[in-house]
Amino acid sequence: MSVSPTGPEMSGPLFGAGEPPVSSLPVREGPTFESLDPRTGDVVGEHAIHSAEEVEAAVEKARLAAIWWRDIGFEGRKEFLLQWRSVITRRLAQLSHLVHLETGKPHGDAQLEIGLAIDHVNWAAKNAKKVLGASSVSSGVFAINHASSVRYNPLGVVGVIGPWNYPVFTPLGSITYALAAGNGVVFKPSEYTPGVGRWLVDTFTEVVGGRPVLQLVTGYGETGAALCRAGVDKVAFTGSANTGKRVMAACAENLVPVVIEAGGKDSVIVDEDADIAAAAEGALWSSMSNAGQTCIGAERVYVHRAIFEPFMAELLEQARAVTAHAAPDSLIGPITMPSQLPIIQRHIDDAIAKGGRVVLGGSDAVGERFVQPTIITHVPEDSQAVTEETFGPTLVVNPVDDMDEAVQLTNATEYGLAGSVYGKRRAVSIAERVRSGMTSINAVAMFAGVPSLPFGGVGQSGFGRIHGPDGLREFTYAKAITRQRFKPLLNLTSMQRDESTDKNAALLINLLYGGRKTLR
Repeated sequence: MSVSPTGPEMSGPLFGAGEPPVSSLPVREGPTFESLDPRTGDVVGEHAIHSAEEVEAAVEKARLAAIWWRDIGFEGRKEFLLQWRSVITRRLAQLSHLVHLETGKPHGDAQLEIGLAIDHVNWAAKNAKKVLGASSVSSGVFAINHASSVRYNPLGVVGVIGPWNYPVFTPLGSITYALAAGNGVVFKPSEYTPGVGRWLVDTFTEVVGGRPVLQLVTGYGETGAALCRAGVDKVAFTGSANTGKRVMAACAENLVPVVIEAGGKDSVIVDEDADIAAAAEGALWSSMSNAGQTCIGAERVYVHRAIFEPFMAELLEQARAVTAHAAPDSLIGPITMPSQLPIIQRHIDDAIAKGGRVVLGGSDAVGERFVQPTIITHVPEDSQAVTEETFGPTLVVNPVDDMDEAVQLTNATEYGLAGSVYGKRRAVSIAERVRSGMTSINAVAMFAGVPSLPFGGVGQSGFGRIHGPDGLREFTYAKAITRQRFKPLLNLTSMQRDESTDKNAALLINLLYGGRKTLR
């Protein structure tokens, strides 16, 4: 569905749809960098390289504004966040085009990403109070005279370091949930998509009347490191495992907690009773959409040997229609980050050298900007295309004798982010055995589109969760409160406690928890 960025219903300061909004942190005197269209190399925009001092200033602005943001409460924040949701929705075409320019992905893919993000904004705004508000809990036996409750308070200011591959959906998974919890946020987008970051910050700033609750800082890795050291109360990072380790090291200097989402090497498992056409369609889309630059995208497929040949025939028939080029009708875009091209090339060449069979694409599929879809079968499990994250439109497809082997090979990786299972009788049990944070059955990546589900991985894929109730609590600290309702029958927290009280307490413990049998 296409949404026009213009129209009489969008008049006024929140819904003007002509030129993009003015940045809350405009380019100033000092060093700058350019964001480029990866399809053409054309300049999209110019942005500041913010210094450590400027990052600290942004954090302080956000901290002061966060007091107001916290004090307006859940209902006040809900109103502003839902208004922001509507602004993004009404300017969907504008933002989609900007995402297209800075990442190269097709407009339809950009719109899908933004649509998913809008749904998450809506969910976080409407559910924050229910998840984080004060709730009563059982007081147990020894505090039976007390009323006990727990609530989740905002941390203060959260730093968010976002990726370039999904520059709206992924960072908003942290930004939106941190805001809904009552925090101020300082957002450092990828240096490849700073314009998208600026757009998001500026539209939110419009909604809240110019208050700097959500701040933008731009630049390279040094700016991200400065954010980790600038006095934020937590950092949410999405990117590579190696960069995630550097983020953790910088945060560790001041014991700043982190949420790390650091990529994956996800698989699709196809059982012998699977719908072959659906499994092939899912594996192809998961591996090739966004030119394979998806942390939860499939890079490996393990297919039951009994259906391997018909699966490959179906997969290749569908895959031959997918090509990468600069024309508007291209189903996939370019490789956004040029430094990824030699990695993709190395993985393809290593798989071939070790005996993999190229059935589509191959070594010459890697161009200066685009990589053509490449599918290789019978690839040894020790090849780089199996063990390392490729992040390109490539797919390894290997036959397995049974689902035990499929699960074993899927789990034989240092990553543990997500994946998919196609099948009928055993699909659920297979999914439960996969060591990952998320699995979809008879579909791909559907967990990302469910706002109430947590998103995150294990192992080298990181830790912590965004989305859902877990994602809201991630940006809070638990506050426990007890309130005495009446005087205790046994006052155990007193210097006047006597021997009789201790005996009664021991008797009570034995009656309640001693059980009817004792060990001899």
